[in-house]
Amino acid sequence: MAAFARSAPCWVDVQLPDLEAGKRFYGELFGWTFRAGDGPYADAFSGGKLVAALAAKQDGRMPTAWGVYFATDDIVASAARIREAGGQVITEPVRAGRAGALAQAADPGGAVFGLWQAGDREGFQKQNEPVSFCWTEVYTRQKDRVDAFYEQVFGFQGTELDGPGADGPGTSESGLDFRMWSPAGTEPGPETAIGGRSVITDAFPAEMPSYFLSYFAVRDCNSTAGHAVRLGGRISAPPFDIPHGRMAVLQDDQGAVFAVLQPPVSEKGAE
Repeated sequence: MAAFARSAPCWVDVQLPDLEAGKRFYGELFGWTFRAGDGPYADAFSGGKLVAALAAKQDGRMPTAWGVYFATDDIVASAARIREAGGQVITEPVRAGRAGALAQAADPGGAVFGLWQAGDREGFQKQNEPVSFCWTEVYTRQKDRVDAFYEQVFGFQGTELDGPGADGPGTSESGLDFRMWSPAGTEPGPETAIGGRSVITDAFPAEMPSYFLSYFAVRDCNSTAGHAVRLGGRISAPPFDIPHGRMAVLQDDQGAVFAVLQPPVSEKGAE
């Protein structure tokens, strides 16, 4: 069996101007380790398991940002569905050696995401545990078009949640409606959700583009936020409580934005 269901988030990486500085920041913040002699793409490990990667930007015009990849068993067909649904294929499917194949795309609102068709590499070897990926959500101004897009491309089933404190990790940041995504073939709801959609409101600058925000589980949200600042990062949204624990939105010392989530004690990975 494949390690990841079709359309599930299976990988994240961050594009950085200074790769070595990124290794120092995330090595200190999350305790990640990196292989000596890594080239422009450095795998990050936690307890010897793959959790993410850091990449040196090849073009200064590229955003300094975390990107998320969704699993597919047919990357060419997925790229075709993206176009049919009103999205854009930014980078055509290309082989990454024996590891697999990747592509980059944008939804109708402009949020960029990746596709990954596994070869020797499935994706995360650790997730939903401390200092590993646990959630992603897209922030958009075009929720109706974007909802239809992800349902058509990935087969996501949505569960609408309204108002501050709704059951998605990031709802309180926008304070408005939130839609959780569950994979095709599952019963939609919080127990099966693998990501979601939030809304960029008028409270944010008009020039803010649509984007994906990826979350990493941590043992102590407050401590992690403080540590990020000591390492030269910034706090975009101070720690606050939500139904799924306590979260904060942070920037690393080069400006890449990510979120951290401290699950409640009863949830997996909180021990």
